[in-house]
Amino acid sequence: MPDFPVPRFDQFYRHPELTRLLADYAQARPELVGLSSIGKSHEGRDIWLATLTHSNTGTDTDKPAFWVDGNIHAAELTASTACLYWLHYLVSHYGGSDEVGRQVTQLLDTRTVYIVPRLNPDGAELALADSPRHIRSGTRPYPFDEPHVDGLTPEDIDGDGRVLSMRIADPHGGWKKHAQQPRLLVPREPGDFGGEYFRVMPEGLLKNYDGLLIKTNPNREGLDLNRNFPAYWRQEFEQPGAGPYPTSEPEVRAMVDFIVKHPNIGAAVSFHTHSGVILRPMGTQSDDDMTPEDLWIYKQLSELGTQLTGYPAISTFHDFKYHPKEIVTGTQDWIYEHLGALFWTVELWAPNREAGITDYDWIHWYREHPPEDDLKLLKWSDEQCAGQAHVDWYAFQHPQLGAVELGGWDKLNYWRNPPPELREREAARFPGWMTQIALSLPKLEVLRTEVRALGEDTWRVRFAVANAGYLPAYISKRALERKTARGVVFNIHLPPGLSLVSGVERIVGPQLEGHAPKTSMQAFLPNPAVTGDRAVAEWIVRGPRGARFGLSAVADRAGAVRTEATLD
Repeated sequence: MPDFPVPRFDQFYRHPELTRLLADYAQARPELVGLSSIGKSHEGRDIWLATLTHSNTGTDTDKPAFWVDGNIHAAELTASTACLYWLHYLVSHYGGSDEVGRQVTQLLDTRTVYIVPRLNPDGAELALADSPRHIRSGTRPYPFDEPHVDGLTPEDIDGDGRVLSMRIADPHGGWKKHAQQPRLLVPREPGDFGGEYFRVMPEGLLKNYDGLLIKTNPNREGLDLNRNFPAYWRQEFEQPGAGPYPTSEPEVRAMVDFIVKHPNIGAAVSFHTHSGVILRPMGTQSDDDMTPEDLWIYKQLSELGTQLTGYPAISTFHDFKYHPKEIVTGTQDWIYEHLGALFWTVELWAPNREAGITDYDWIHWYREHPPEDDLKLLKWSDEQCAGQAHVDWYAFQHPQLGAVELGGWDKLNYWRNPPPELREREAARFPGWMTQIALSLPKLEVLRTEVRALGEDTWRVRFAVANAGYLPAYISKRALERKTARGVVFNIHLPPGLSLVSGVERIVGPQLEGHAPKTSMQAFLPNPAVTGDRAVAEWIVRGPRGARFGLSAVADRAGAVRTEATLD
């Protein structure tokens, strides 16, 4: 039996159980896992961070780092499962002798992984409540702190733990029964008349119903934490849920503050649900307007993601806009477009693909699709989900509306998230890809230290470092454009009795390239920067023979190195 916990990947953890699970990992493998809170949620829950690295090979901040978060949106609970899965994958494979074990050991010996399984603990608790709510993000009332006084508020009204749909027979309704499968509702076609039609609305209760007009109320908790990041933040009238100002919400502020204080983070993945795609930048501009070198590396690493996970990798701007005339901004725009670190959003789980629907648009399918797709989905529900993904309509006596029927798609448990038996399968797609990206991060190493006598007490000191990683130390051209990554910074640490004759204590050197080839072997012109991965600092030091002193170098996203030398 392993000496660390084994999570249940077919269940979603409430906050106390998640806290205990993470603490058990840290207690079982303290040399690999550290647990800390990066802040408190609106309701005062800890936002837990698991720091994974082998502490005997250096501190987390001295190593290049990969960030992973999940569950920023309340009901997207499988995102938390994916984070826990990678945490368990790393801990359980560390020290193994097979290929995966060697990869994981190299990763945790030389890099750091920061994992926040649940950025939004308050919203997740509401989604996991006995009477669940399907809010988008945090639980703070927004934009107004007042309850609804009229209209329909979606909620579980029959106590079965699900929020389904209500249908009412109405000659003016927009829905009708499918001709071959009456359990399904499909849209009325243009010119339809004389049939049996239904008006459909969310399951819920009404206030001050006048017997005629019904409006569906927006959630009182109208925040979208993923719209609260600093990059391209816009007011409510342009981007609903964005909050009163950037990082106004404690959950977002905690993440932003941590990442800013940890410039060693060079790449990140944020898990969401659903659509079954890997989204790459940019969110605000087309590929034609993107820095070409960054686009090339994004396409390369995204295609690797498709190969290893089976998920299509697509552009947010070109392929995943909710409306063709609108853009949405969030985490990726801040991490890549502001900071210049690499970033992907992973939308876990595609129920339509599970049902055999393969040729579809990820966004517009939800606006319109052929009835044949609904038949495939119903077949999937019947055969693979014991008939629970689509609930057959059943009679209910509504306190305001009278006789209605409840049923339809269980969106929280089968659309927003996979059924329990498929959650581990979806999470298991991603560790290989993320591990390979993390191993591609830049890694600063000491190349050579030289001390040469120039006189009786005068010495020339040369300190050479190199980037052993695939990616450049600055990660992206965007980082250079935004001036968010300095070149390698050299320091010489002289004890009393030693002094500098030439040079200064701190030297800001060049940017370091990685070993990723800039061109193919068939390119006509060779790469001019043959040793662009190396840098050298030089000083003239005065001091007695045998004196020791320190040297260090840091490249924010490639880590730090330290060594000692002797005047000899």
